[in-house]
Amino acid sequence: MADGGMPGRSCTVDLDGPVHFVDFGGPDDGPAVVLVHGLGGSHLNWDLFAPLIARHARVWAIDLPGFGRSEPGDRTASVTANVAVLHRFLTEVVGEPAVLVGNSMGGMISILEAGERPEGVSGLVLLDPAVPGPRRALDPLVAVTFVLYAVPFVGERFLLWRRQRHSALARVREMLTLCGVDPDQVPPEVVERSVGLLEERRDVEGMDRAFLAAARSLLRVLADPRRYRQAMASIELPVLLVHGDRDRLVPVAAARDIARRHPAWRYIEWSGGGHVPQLQEPARLAAEVLDWMRESALTRSPA
Repeated sequence: MADGGMPGRSCTVDLDGPVHFVDFGGPDDGPAVVLVHGLGGSHLNWDLFAPLIARHARVWAIDLPGFGRSEPGDRTASVTANVAVLHRFLTEVVGEPAVLVGNSMGGMISILEAGERPEGVSGLVLLDPAVPGPRRALDPLVAVTFVLYAVPFVGERFLLWRRQRHSALARVREMLTLCGVDPDQVPPEVVERSVGLLEERRDVEGMDRAFLAAARSLLRVLADPRRYRQAMASIELPVLLVHGDRDRLVPVAAARDIARRHPAWRYIEWSGGGHVPQLQEPARLAAEVLDWMRESALTRSPA
């Protein structure tokens, strides 16, 4: 444990600006695994899941610029920019091909990295990734929220209003609920660290700008997904796609469509699952991922 009970070791690397990550350790001869959070997420999203797979793999969780402890500075937080940051992290920190585990926007970023620079990726685990799908399947509240994010000035005012009207704890609980996780079922220390992370931010306006830049960039990729679909089509690595059928942020219909388009990918649909399986059922997810890694020859069999 480190940093007030946080699993793993907190580190920062300069990749044209500070990029924070957590090194969860793992066996020296284990495969490399990099965890990539989604929109509004951070390294904390992996606190329950990472220690379970670190028994079999060397595990890192990155904070993309504009999220977690990676304050944005003058950097953009677009999807394209964060794909470039992830590539540099794989090259300069990990130093060998890694299994990418991406949730939501992190799934999109991982797909683009694997499709366009496959030499740095050995396998891909997609957890409720942001993928194109039928607009009619969108949850109405989610649709309205993203419309607010998309409109210049309106999105900025909306984030300011929410921060002024709601405490950090209320915002953490609200986000967990939207993602399909009962906040009362999450270990209190995980919630407390999430609240602390919000309260320790120095460049709050910069983090807001980064969030909105990422959200707007994500929407542009989904509105014109040609590059995205080309990246998916080019992937020849092992892929595990896990999606909850109660996901309000990315409808399960989108995941089913992607699974049909890519029959070589392993698709697992969780009944009752929400948007962040690594928080909702971390032990079950770890078992699924480790089984898939062993069957895909990405990790050694247990002794």
